[in-house]
Amino acid sequence: MAARPRVVAALAARLRDLDAAEEAFAEAAASALALAEPPRDVPAWLFVAGRRRALDAIRKARGAARAAERHAEVSDMADILHLPDPIPDERLRLLFICCHPAIAAEARAALALKVICGLPVAAIARLFVASEPAMFQRITRAKTKVREAGIAFELPPRRDWRERLGAVLLALELAFTAAYADAGGELSADIGEDLGAEVERLALLVAELLPGEPEALGLAALVLLARSRAAARVDGEGAMVPLSQQDCSQWDLARIGRARELLEAAAKTARSGPYQVMAAIQLTHARRAFDGAVDWSAVLRLYDVLLALRPSPMVALSRALALAQVEGAEAGLAVLDALPAERLALARPFHVARADLLAKAGRDGEAAAALDAALALGPPRAEQLWLEKRRAMLG
Repeated sequence: MAARPRVVAALAARLRDLDAAEEAFAEAAASALALAEPPRDVPAWLFVAGRRRALDAIRKARGAARAAERHAEVSDMADILHLPDPIPDERLRLLFICCHPAIAAEARAALALKVICGLPVAAIARLFVASEPAMFQRITRAKTKVREAGIAFELPPRRDWRERLGAVLLALELAFTAAYADAGGELSADIGEDLGAEVERLALLVAELLPGEPEALGLAALVLLARSRAAARVDGEGAMVPLSQQDCSQWDLARIGRARELLEAAAKTARSGPYQVMAAIQLTHARRAFDGAVDWSAVLRLYDVLLALRPSPMVALSRALALAQVEGAEAGLAVLDALPAERLALARPFHVARADLLAKAGRDGEAAAALDAALALGPPRAEQLWLEKRRAMLG
């Protein structure tokens, strides 16, 4: 249901309890399904209905009207969803609240993805390359921390936003990673909204609110560049089209131009960071729409910088693919073989990258096995079709 994240955010802000907000929304949604006709204003109806159910639960649990009086009834959502500055968006407001420094960094991002973006736990676990039970426990502990620590559901002063900005940007990055991996739109259909479009909106809003933060500008540019390729990412059969094979005439040049402007503004601050570097990598790929080719040496140099700023197996994996373009498949494979295979066993991109380089090196049998491993991890439908095509070509 498209209204879910928006309404849950509004309920959480008013009830000051994340679990209560999710439960109230679920009950309100169930009631809405039983109506003969849908409400004229679905989000407002769900908010009011969910809030009433939460108030009923408060009355029953505490046995006193005073507990409910602190949450006076409202007839619509105008004062909830159109709040004045400093952050004129309830979902983004709750995102900053969930990213309280008292909560562990990864837990903050996981909590934000669950409560604010509405991602299922299984999808969040894939983003963190973790098991679903482990991720469920992490999110549960984060909610408990919010409740037991008495974390205020209020924005900190603007001077304190920077200490939360990193976690906010990470949550948005991971949400967009999930949306981008879902080229066919299955995940967006499940949660009832275009997640990629919503992350783009939130990323641009953060950049607008914090124009002096170069990493906020970098993330907004990164999302714009990835979104610029949306029309070229799926073929007529519904299969994903990899970046190198996309028809760049279908790319959105306006988004590419806006991303370049954001990166230029970020560069003026002389404070570089990983999001700016990631956006620069994507902008280098976007140059193919103008120059007809990709400067792989430049891409490799940028990955060298990114690996120094943000060392991780996944960054090393992407660098290995760029290295293979410059020095050959065997050079890239040597880097992949040095990565922690056990840690990356659940990471589908690792198996896909190995399959690509193994095939280029003429090691078709090993490439086929790597594709089988990727397919066994249950990719989204569009990616599955693409991987099956590649697997069939190997025999």
